[in-house]
Amino acid sequence: MPEEKSREAIKTEICKILNKIGALRFGAFKLTSGKMSPYYIDLRIVPSFPDAFQKICIAQSDFIKGEIGLKNFDRTAGIPIAGIPFASLIAHNLKKPFLYIRKGVRLHGRQRRVEGILAPGDRVLLIDDLITTGLSLIEAARAIEAEGGVTTDVVVLLDREEGGKKKLNRKGIRLHSLLKMSETANKLYEIGAIDESQLEIIVKQIKKG
Repeated sequence: MPEEKSREAIKTEICKILNKIGALRFGAFKLTSGKMSPYYIDLRIVPSFPDAFQKICIAQSDFIKGEIGLKNFDRTAGIPIAGIPFASLIAHNLKKPFLYIRKGVRLHGRQRRVEGILAPGDRVLLIDDLITTGLSLIEAARAIEAEGGVTTDVVVLLDREEGGKKKLNRKGIRLHSLLKMSETANKLYEIGAIDESQLEIIVKQIKKG
C-alpha cells in the first residue's frame, strides 16, 4: 500500500506541474494522428521548464525501474519529435544507451531511420511523450525491427485512452503509461484546475476513442 500511495502522490504532483505550466488547452485541435480533439495536452513545452522536466523524467525513470525492470531491455529509443528529449534524459537517468528514430530515411550517410548503436537482438524500450492511436509507435517499432532490434515494451507519460493500447497489443507490444487521461482529468478537477464541463469534454473524447 505505501508504494501505491507514493505512486498516486507522484501522479498528483505531475498533474499539478502540467496545470502550472499550462500544458492543457481546450478548443479544436488536429492531432498528429489526424484526429480532431476538443482538448490538447502539450507535453512539448515540458523541456522548456527545467525543474518540471527533471521531476517528470525522474518519475518516469523510477516508473520504468518498477514496471519493466532494467534487466528487461538493453537500449532506449525516442520517438520523433516530442518523445526524443524525454527519452534522452530518461536514458541518462537509467544509464542505458540512447537511440532515436528519424521521421524519414536519411538520404545521405548511412541512410538509416535509427540513429545510434543498435546490434541484432538488442531489446529496445520505446519512449514517447503520449499515445493517442499508437500508429507512430508501431511505425517506430517497425524501424527498430528492420535494423535487427526487438521491441516488446513502450513507455509514455500519458495515455489519451483513444485506442492506442489495443493497437500495440495486437502487435505484441505492451504499453506502460505513468498517467491515463481519465485519471489525469479527475485529478485536475479535484485540484480545481478544470471545471465540470471541461471534465465532461475530456470524458466524452475518451469514450469516442
